[in-house]
Amino acid sequence: MAADDRSAAGRELRDSLLEMPEMQMSGTIAAYVSVGTEPDTRGLLFALWKRGSYVVLPVLRPDGDLDWASYEGPDSLTAGPRGLLEPSEPRRGVTAITSADLVLVPALAADLSGNRLGRGGGSYDRALARVGAAVPTIALLYDGELLAAGQVPAGALDRPVGAAALPGQGITRLR
Repeated sequence: MAADDRSAAGRELRDSLLEMPEMQMSGTIAAYVSVGTEPDTRGLLFALWKRGSYVVLPVLRPDGDLDWASYEGPDSLTAGPRGLLEPSEPRRGVTAITSADLVLVPALAADLSGNRLGRGGGSYDRALARVGAAVPTIALLYDGELLAAGQVPAGALDRPVGAAALPGQGITRLR
């Protein structure tokens, strides 16, 4: 995908997510800073921060679990392990995600059953295990990365997501 196409997809995802009633009503949003060719989340993070939403971002711990810290604008990000950008604010602990009203999750693909393909470390599955069942969890994907039910393998420790956001389709409920 060309850089311009990725940027356009990121803007479409941002707009779809910002229009979601669940996003508009959320006091605390757990999100992430995109890396590499993932759908761009920086515009979304900035928009949420500017409108006064409380956003927490992951901080990768040495054991592979995720700690969380506040996003205080683009200047609050610093280089982390594995090419990640992480917030420089004080860490709030691995259970900080339990206070989120909505969780945005990175994914390489997802299927209509809610199974998500991550990068293989299990960090997000551990974090999602702490999230209440009523909290919306949304994988951010490109068009073509949402597959038919049962197409993404899932193990006992994998945690499904409840929705997928796609540039061309908006929000698709899963499960």
